[in-house]
Amino acid sequence: MRLQGKRALVTGGASGIGFAIAKRFSDEGANVAIADVNPAQADDAVKKSGGKFGRTVGDVSKLRDAERMVQEAVAQLGGLDILVNNAGIETTGSVTTADDDQWERQIGVNLNGVYRMSRFAVPEIIKAGGGAIVNMSSVGGLVAVREYSAYGASKAGVIQLTRSMAADYADHKIRVNCLCPGAVDTPLLQRACEKLGGSDPGKIRELYASFTLLKRIAQPEEIAAAALFLASDEASFITGVALPVDGGFSAQ
Repeated sequence: MRLQGKRALVTGGASGIGFAIAKRFSDEGANVAIADVNPAQADDAVKKSGGKFGRTVGDVSKLRDAERMVQEAVAQLGGLDILVNNAGIETTGSVTTADDDQWERQIGVNLNGVYRMSRFAVPEIIKAGGGAIVNMSSVGGLVAVREYSAYGASKAGVIQLTRSMAADYADHKIRVNCLCPGAVDTPLLQRACEKLGGSDPGKIRELYASFTLLKRIAQPEEIAAAALFLASDEASFITGVALPVDGGFSAQ
């Protein structure tokens, strides 16, 4: 039980990678609260957990929502030791084809959301005597992907924000790291495949898989395993790291 007695808040925790992380943390002994923008999905996730998860709803890109969600999670859990900033969205387009609203929303959720949730969670983790923050970046924050300018910029920003937070809060015994997944078998990926592949989304899945050295798409549980490692004492001497979990995509 690598997280026995720890209290963890996972954003975007109702589905996909976020739900897999919340479940794995719970299985490893943590008391978990999920935050999600979708109330119905959040309720469903709590049911799937057998009622083990706490739950709060809001938009991580909005300052007041972020403050309230942290407060509600702390009230439910009795404190906070771990924050996983997983909530994210994905839009396509270059700087000339994506409009202002797309850019603002992409940066707002993926980057500002990490800042805003951390702004209110860090003081709570300090009160607990230290802990860990795991931010969700992407392989798209490490390498350029065509027609993903806003997404890439937001995820690259998460990497640098992670490093800055690691430097700022090391004296408070808070480790801050981020994960950089490649293609993962989630509803977000499925929607992207349907958008890009039209009547044959399977072709896009095969294309994503072909880009990796392992020739497959990751499962959410594989990303959750990496998040567990970074959040646990097994990673006690690791901070400020951007860890690719991409099947070798970024190694090529």
